[in-house]
Amino acid sequence: MNRSPDLPETVTHARRVERLVQGTATSDGGGVKLTRVLTQPLQRRLDPFLMLDAFHSDDPDDYGAGFPDHPHRGFETVTYMIAGRMRHRDSAGNEGLLGHGGVQWMSAGRGLVHSEMPEQEAGLMQGFQLWLNLRSQDKMGSPWYRDIQAADVPQFDTAAGVTARVIAGSSHGVPGAVQRPHTEPLYLDLQFGKGSHFEQSLPSGHNAFVYVYEGELDIGGQAVPAQRMAILANAPDADGVVLRSRGRARALLIAGRPLNEPIAQYGPFVMNSNAEIFQAVDDFRAGRFTAAA
Repeated sequence: MNRSPDLPETVTHARRVERLVQGTATSDGGGVKLTRVLTQPLQRRLDPFLMLDAFHSDDPDDYGAGFPDHPHRGFETVTYMIAGRMRHRDSAGNEGLLGHGGVQWMSAGRGLVHSEMPEQEAGLMQGFQLWLNLRSQDKMGSPWYRDIQAADVPQFDTAAGVTARVIAGSSHGVPGAVQRPHTEPLYLDLQFGKGSHFEQSLPSGHNAFVYVYEGELDIGGQAVPAQRMAILANAPDADGVVLRSRGRARALLIAGRPLNEPIAQYGPFVMNSNAEIFQAVDDFRAGRFTAAA
């Protein structure tokens, strides 16, 4: 969905880079190799975001086993595919095929079981999964799921040479494919041409980070190379961020309003207390989460 930017963003006091983070190589699901960019020790600092995984491989041995049936409770998952195809099924009866450029937004709420399995035997599989926390009163709500095809993700080109895909929130007057209350997430996929730059306004109280996945960016004089996450400093007078690129680059810009609530996590369950975690484990073991078909 190509759109014209209605309201060019102007940043007068740009955020600086607080620190750079290198992801950790790991595996998950049936043994899918990935890089965990946002890890558990950063959850308080980057509230409401709980995790960001990046996966990128053209070797089916790295991704072929996929993510068989597994449970979730208390948060949302956002899966964004750059290349490849992934089939989703869950215990609420939802099923969908996530393809190149598509997004799957799922709210686990009080709990469901789902699977995410590759629908290819060869070729490149690349994408990201972001975990977004739910506020305490929403953690036991009804699960829901939405598949967003690539053509339905709003996209625009700036005069400064950047193509922006607006997955969530709003940028340059273009509303994203998803709007979420309370956490108010902004999720942009930005593609930079040579010598281009991008300005994005951000509320000063929102936590924000940039993950460069191709090329290199400059943020306030700090070079951010590929496969690095730049945590953006919070400052009361800052009104946004300016990203610059000498060469071609691609990056995710993600921001959101913190919930400022306790975080208790045990694997795929994220609640506010240990007692709620124990209850989630009991409910799952008792079969109160129905296995995906």
